[in-house]
Amino acid sequence: MAEGASFSEASRRLGLGQPTVSEHVRKLEKMVGHRLFIRDTHSVTMTVEGEAMVAFARSIIETNERATRYFGGAKLRGRLRFGASEDLVQSWLPDILAGFVQNHPLVDLEFTIALSNTLINRFDAGELDLVLCKRWPGEERGDLIWRDKLVWVGAEKSPSTPNDQVQLILYPPPSITRFMALAALERVGAPWRIACTSGSLSGLVAATEAGLGYMAHSRKLIPKGLVERAPVNGMPILGDLEFVMLRTRRSSQAPVAELSAAIWAKGEKF
Repeated sequence: MAEGASFSEASRRLGLGQPTVSEHVRKLEKMVGHRLFIRDTHSVTMTVEGEAMVAFARSIIETNERATRYFGGAKLRGRLRFGASEDLVQSWLPDILAGFVQNHPLVDLEFTIALSNTLINRFDAGELDLVLCKRWPGEERGDLIWRDKLVWVGAEKSPSTPNDQVQLILYPPPSITRFMALAALERVGAPWRIACTSGSLSGLVAATEAGLGYMAHSRKLIPKGLVERAPVNGMPILGDLEFVMLRTRRSSQAPVAELSAAIWAKGEKF
């Protein structure tokens, strides 16, 4: 019913009678002590508890399928279109991908590196099966992998601030960290100027190392050669940055389940 619009449609998909499906739902709701669906004469809508139950159920099914393949010695096959933001690629993600490719050599992995917003749009267009990226402030979409602080970073030597303006080194729009940095500066009325824009993390890091200004970046993923800088000239605290996973819900996508599990395991230790 999570993928259908009514109990009758769910009944047809499952090959069961509608009263049987309704009875299973009633028993499940009684067992968990929460209402999972809001039903009327025209539609069926999941409650928040219902959505949580679906997520748990899918995780159980994926784990069962992974265990079956593991103990059955089945070789994973298929195509996996995976996308990730560049800051993750230059940190702990390569180890995950190396292990995945080694363990599943028959999987055709297509890897895309891009800004989070670009990855989200491509996922929505059906061009990616799995995405690991940042999410926009206030959004609830995606499986939260970890939450980090967005901080100001710079070269070891303090960047200059001519005319007491904060010199910024930013991704081009629509970058999530760019949006968060500029929104925070505007809220406190701090003067700022964009000193450098680059679509690649390597370009941003080079400009920051050269002392051109400050970059907003995940605290846990600060690139080598840069350090967290204390706010100056009225620079604000930037708040939390959330990294999430978006994945296709098609159960036939076994490679998605395998790589998702590896990302979850790494994220829990990060």
